[in-house]
Order: sequence, then C-alpha cells, then structure tokens
Amino acid sequence: MTKVVVGLSGGVDSSTAAAILHNQGYEVIGLTLWLMKGKGQCCSEGMVDAAYICEQLGVPHHVVDIRDVFQTNIVDYLVSGYSAGITPLPCSQCNKTVKFGPMVQYARENLDSDKIATGHYARIQYNHTTGRYELLRALDRNKDQSYFLYDLSQDLLSATVFPLGELQKSDTRRIAADYGLKTADKPESQDLCLVESNGSMRAFLDKYLAPKPGDIVDMEGKILGQHDGVHHYTIGQRKGLGIAAAEPLYVIALDAVNNRVVVGDRTKATQPECTVSRVNWVSIAEPSSPIRAEVQIRYRSQPIPVTVVPLGNSRVRVVFDEPQFSVTPGQAAVWYEGEKVLGGGIIS
Repeated sequence: MTKVVVGLSGGVDSSTAAAILHNQGYEVIGLTLWLMKGKGQCCSEGMVDAAYICEQLGVPHHVVDIRDVFQTNIVDYLVSGYSAGITPLPCSQCNKTVKFGPMVQYARENLDSDKIATGHYARIQYNHTTGRYELLRALDRNKDQSYFLYDLSQDLLSATVFPLGELQKSDTRRIAADYGLKTADKPESQDLCLVESNGSMRAFLDKYLAPKPGDIVDMEGKILGQHDGVHHYTIGQRKGLGIAAAEPLYVIALDAVNNRVVVGDRTKATQPECTVSRVNWVSIAEPSSPIRAEVQIRYRSQPIPVTVVPLGNSRVRVVFDEPQFSVTPGQAAVWYEGEKVLGGGIIS
C-alpha cells in the first residue's frame, strides 16, 4: 500500500482529493500547514474542517506551524513588492516555497513518504523520451490552476499527485456529497487568502505601509491629481483614480522612486514585449534558441501567441504577436504548448 500525504486546507477540493485516494486504497495521512492567524480556508476555520475530514476518513492528521515561512516568503515579499511599485503574484511563490516544498520535506523526513497530493486542478505526466515530468492543464479549463504551478521543480513534480486533474468541478462536488464529506457544500474561496482574511488587498497593505501622498501625472509629467501611495495602484487600473478627463485614463507606470503614478490613454498601456526573470523551465529543458508558444500574463487571460527568446541567467524575452494591454511587473508570464506548461517566470 502506497503512503500519500495529502495537503488539507479545509476546502472541498483537498477534502475530496483525500477521500478519492483513501477510497482507492492508499494509506492517506492528512497534513495542514498553519500559515497565518485569522479567517480564511488555510487558517483557524480551515484547520478545524481539515481535522474533521481526517476523522471522517479515519486517517491521521498533522498540523505544521510554518507561519514564519509564510511571513517571510509571502507577506514580506508582497509588502516590499507593492512598496517598490510592482504588483507581486503571491500564489506561485506560495506554492513552491510555502506549500509544496515544506510538504515534501515533512513527508520525507517525518512520515516516511515520498508522495504528496493536493486538491489543485492540474495534471502531471512523465515523458519517458525526455526523462522529464510534464505539467499539464486540468481537463476543467475553468478551474485549471497550472498557471500558479509553473515554478514547481522536477523533484516536486515527481513527488506530487493531483487527484482532481481529470475531473470537472461539478464532479468534485458530487463525489464529496457521495462520500458524505462535511465540506461538500462549503463555498469557494473567492480571493487570495490574505485578501480574504483582511477584507481587501488595500486593507492588508495598510497594516504594513503608511500613506505616502504623491502626484498622479500624465506622460509629460503634468500633475492631474493626487494619490495616497503607489502601493494602492496597479498597471492597467482605470477605476478609482479620482481624475476627471475627456477620455478614460489608465495607470501605465508606477514610479516608486519619485512617488508618482503615471497615467495615459489605453494605447499607452499596451506593450509589444516584456522581459521575464526567475524563469523555471517545467516540461522541457531550457532551449538554446527562440521558441513559439502561447502565453498567459494573468490567471484569467486568454493564451496569446508569442515568441519566447532565452536570454540566459533564468531570463527570457517574450515578444507578443500583437501588443498586449496591462503587462504588469510582478505578475507571472506562463507559456504553453497546447495543454503543456513549458515554463514561466516573473514579468520584470
């Protein structure tokens, strides 16, 4: 019997993943990571529901306190990023450094297991020709989370199972109900855990960053209005600028050094290309020449055709076939070949 350590957040997806594996005859051990205090699926309420699920299934449940890791890798990372005028994406960072990495380490060192499972919607397959583990989109494209998993290493992919990768979300709910799981009707987590626990990203940031009033200016430097901190804005933002203008204005740059928010019309907010750093090549080895692919520059954006040009030092240039709106530093660019994740990194 294979032993699998299942990451349990207290939500329906991870609960169902555990129940599926348990029903298939695996020796399941529940593992909940204590990330922060307060509300949110990964926190107090989530831990209670995760413990209840393990009791329902009759499997052991471990809780590991990694609040310090979460504080350093996610909270401090977000705060420093926003204060520098970028819009960080915490989820991919969290998956690698806070969730999958520590889970695999704990499973190997404390639970005599080399396999973990989560409730993510994605798939993994092994390519015998290339000798690499490949990350694929989930069958349910509406729930596909491969975009957030681009940073997983070959070692982490080799140790991971995604029981929900072949399912539709409706199947997950039905299976949870069939198993009588307490979480079968639990509402979806609608936002980042930090937003969920603080009410909004603005409220979260205001706990760490004091107001810093400055100017909102156009491309020529003309002052159009005032802001109370560049950390409250993001590239492509239109609403909440507080400026009356003849045409819609968008945030096109955040100048943290001079404490200015630069705005312009929509044409000024498009880019023909971007540089991506901290690149992780997932399903293929780093190519030596440019490749064609489709890229997503936000989780919910449609894949668009691009040329990916390797630059060395974990950097690439992504050249869009057509200029793109709201290319945001700090967010992830993830490139695909069909349903296969080729690689990804942070837009710099």
